[in-house]
Amino acid sequence: MVRIAQISCGTEYSGVQKEIVKAASTFGAEIIIPVTDIDHIEDAYKKFGFNCASSGIKLMIARAISIVEGKTDCDAVFIATCFRCAEGALVRNEIRRFIQQNTNLPVVTYSFTERTKADELFIRMEALSTVVARKNILAREKQEGLTLGVDSGSTTTKVVLMENNKVIGTGWLPTTDVLESATNGINEAMRGTGYTMDDIDGMGVTGYGRLTIGHKMNAELIQEELSVNSKGAVYLADSQKGEATVLDIGGMDNKVITVNNGIPDNFTMGGICAGASGRFLELTSRRLGVDITELGPLAVKGDYRCATLNSYCIVFGMQDLVTSLAAGSSKQDVAAASCRSVAEQVYEQQLQEIDVREPLIQVGGTSLIEGLVEAVSDVLGGINVIVPEYSQYIGAVGSALLVSGMGKRNEE
Repeated sequence: MVRIAQISCGTEYSGVQKEIVKAASTFGAEIIIPVTDIDHIEDAYKKFGFNCASSGIKLMIARAISIVEGKTDCDAVFIATCFRCAEGALVRNEIRRFIQQNTNLPVVTYSFTERTKADELFIRMEALSTVVARKNILAREKQEGLTLGVDSGSTTTKVVLMENNKVIGTGWLPTTDVLESATNGINEAMRGTGYTMDDIDGMGVTGYGRLTIGHKMNAELIQEELSVNSKGAVYLADSQKGEATVLDIGGMDNKVITVNNGIPDNFTMGGICAGASGRFLELTSRRLGVDITELGPLAVKGDYRCATLNSYCIVFGMQDLVTSLAAGSSKQDVAAASCRSVAEQVYEQQLQEIDVREPLIQVGGTSLIEGLVEAVSDVLGGINVIVPEYSQYIGAVGSALLVSGMGKRNEE
């Protein structure tokens, strides 16, 4: 059983604790509370050197030091504080950094609300459990045989057919009925290759529809997207050795993952509003009367400072966009401002919660919007952003890679 050490403040009072335990137990993981005592709390607090008022946060610090000093036996760490607490947000990040610098444990941070449900914690606990239990799979560097990867995303379904470390077929279509979209995507990926499903050595599935598709199609690998996307990204960017950061700005939520030698060791996902997602850029292109594929080149030609987008809400953000157009801002400037707005929100909501390691690998469908890639680089001080080939198929590539070597499905 995977032992996940919980370092948190306020989860009992807010009623979130039972949801945390429920989410962990779903994947056979056990939540444990790091060992400490009253005398150790004050000593640990002084040693850590962070001045805070909350006794609950002081206890978090003591529990973090207990893990680093080896007094608590665990496989992974889950750090959580209330999203309303500024002090908690600061300490949450410092504790995360402290544990990463002094241990090899995978860590996930989470900012909870009073209405948090287990399904919001689901993917985080699944990813922590996966990293611990499947390190041998995540260490895989080459794809062998003929494998199929399916990424059933919130807005699009992506399929990749790989043979002996090469992509030989792809499928891409909107997600409607998850099974129908997956089937059509598989047919599209198979078209022209001469192969059928009977020839497949293994099938891997990820994304929102992974459980439904995986069970119906008897997939050999059903895995959450955090570990799958990170593996696909470093594989395509030829960055499987050393450190890297993976950024996936999706249609509904965003993922930021730090990777060390191909293994994810910290990840954060979500966002406060869809104004920080690809959905906002989709609505922007529609309002500007251009296809989403034209938004990137349009943004590169514009100046974000010539259009005002001050809202993090997708509804009020669109109001700002309409107001800017009415005031005379050009389509190019509005496109640039939209990309800048998303990049700034991703930075403030997520990238600040991790230590960005170069190279930064941007993946997912939004990585094809060059104006957004440019905005992300600019917000991060000019950092070089890599967009690898097949970046939009990242989850499907990761699935096809990880299912490789798990045994042939048609063997007796």
